[in-house]
Amino acid sequence: MNEAEVKYPSGIFLACREDQQQVLEQVVPEHLLIYIYQGTMNITTAEGSFRVNSGECVLLGRNQLGKFNKVPEDGNPYKAATVFLDRTILKGFYSGHPEIRKPMLQRTITFKRHPLLENLFRSVSVFSELGEGVVPEELARLKMQEAVTLIRTLNIAADDLLSDFSEPHKVDLSDFMQKNFMFNIPISRFAYLTGRSLAAFKRDFRKNFNMPPQRWLTAQRLELAHFLIAERGMKASAAYVDAGFENFSHFTFAFKKHFGYNASAVMSRQTHKT
Repeated sequence: MNEAEVKYPSGIFLACREDQQQVLEQVVPEHLLIYIYQGTMNITTAEGSFRVNSGECVLLGRNQLGKFNKVPEDGNPYKAATVFLDRTILKGFYSGHPEIRKPMLQRTITFKRHPLLENLFRSVSVFSELGEGVVPEELARLKMQEAVTLIRTLNIAADDLLSDFSEPHKVDLSDFMQKNFMFNIPISRFAYLTGRSLAAFKRDFRKNFNMPPQRWLTAQRLELAHFLIAERGMKASAAYVDAGFENFSHFTFAFKKHFGYNASAVMSRQTHKT
């Protein structure tokens, strides 16, 4: 794997290059605008799966879980750039638009090819060539403001997302976990995203599921892995990642203990049943 990520003034920009396919999971820390120069990115969130191709953009709302599969194409490396939409600048902008305060249920917005976006990220690529510390911070912030203006021009509904500065509030724990169990993050992050302290999360979890969080997560992920292998025809070496396991050896051990047979035997068992 050959990964190169470089941050620019105040963390506003992030340039990314991958020579091999890479899958990563993370909590989106801020509103992000990601542009794909080359290759594709497959994104999975609680809302579903999205494919972003070369020349396209995706806007991701903050405080959500995402799985990102960066895929090079035709022997060329995957290349992308991210603009972090700074909360301070967004608050300053939307303080002059008090009428925009509707809750934004959609947390992911995709944009097809557009000359304005191409022009914006052409200039962002110049920033990456200059390197950290060369671009004045004020110029970088103006570029971020340009990004916000373009987003609103292309999809005014994005206002409801960009003007949302709230922290995670207490949500229905059962519904949230059923939608997000496949994301491999610490229990403490699940607690934060459901609007709870760690102690409250563990207490509420036991009330909802009658077992500790980690045991339930492992069982759910194993069931999903079994489904992906048996019904979708995925190899165990790929299914374990999609199901939320980090370590393949731990996955194979847990799978055998849970089902009584190896993950590699699932397909043959399905064939015998039919």
